[in-house]
Amino acid sequence: MQVIITADDFGASASINAAVMRAHREGVLTSASLMVCGDAAEEAVALARATPDLAVGLHVVLAAGRPALAPEEIPHLVDAGGQLRSNPVWAGVEYALSQRARSELAREVEAQFARYAATGLPLDHVDGHLHLHLHPAVLEHVLDLAERYSASGVRVPRDDLWLSLPFDTQRAPLKLVWAATIGPLCRWALGRLEGRRLRAVERVYGLMQSGRMSESYVVRALETMRASTAEFYLHPDEAPARHGLGPNPLDLATLLSPAVRDVIRRRGLHLASYTSLD
Repeated sequence: MQVIITADDFGASASINAAVMRAHREGVLTSASLMVCGDAAEEAVALARATPDLAVGLHVVLAAGRPALAPEEIPHLVDAGGQLRSNPVWAGVEYALSQRARSELAREVEAQFARYAATGLPLDHVDGHLHLHLHPAVLEHVLDLAERYSASGVRVPRDDLWLSLPFDTQRAPLKLVWAATIGPLCRWALGRLEGRRLRAVERVYGLMQSGRMSESYVVRALETMRASTAEFYLHPDEAPARHGLGPNPLDLATLLSPAVRDVIRRRGLHLASYTSLD
């Protein structure tokens, strides 16, 4: 069994960059997803260049972040401050209803791929901030560009709802909503991947426990997983958590946990990246 362990939001801040590097050097982290327009993206690229055994991919940001293009080039995607719209639901509605928004969206996605290519880093994988890469108006652009820029894989977050429910019962209604909305998008995305050389793993853990990837949960998932390929994605940060679903020190502690390393060893799991998958 091969397991990819990824940190999202690489480049968003210096504290996240520090957490990513620590989790890779001292823990079990194998890859990171880069926000090319993040506040600390330049630092993240420099760190990645100096750490070639850390697989790096593109974290496409289409909401709640800074765009690659000038705001005046994409007026239907940004707010009054020139930032990508903060609410992913309303952003998705805009993509669905507005042809102009979809045209601007295609250019913004390509600009982020081009900015990643300019770093000179190999492109291990592609995924999306808030999973907007799965939106029907976005996915085809992402898949085409992922192939053009020689990515090895794309994240399709098929998580395990039933495993996660006992670990966080207060968020059970939200998890059911995620399962009902993102589940069908994942099945559709797998169909769009047919005939392409891009890889998707069999199981992805991280959606249902976003912001709360505790040691106990990750150990349980590693102990019970039956998929031959899986990805765990976390949001490590050295700074205090700013909101419940995002970067946090708990996820960093999990990546550094001896118990997590021990279950990987006991089960004979092989740490991997999308590029190194058999």
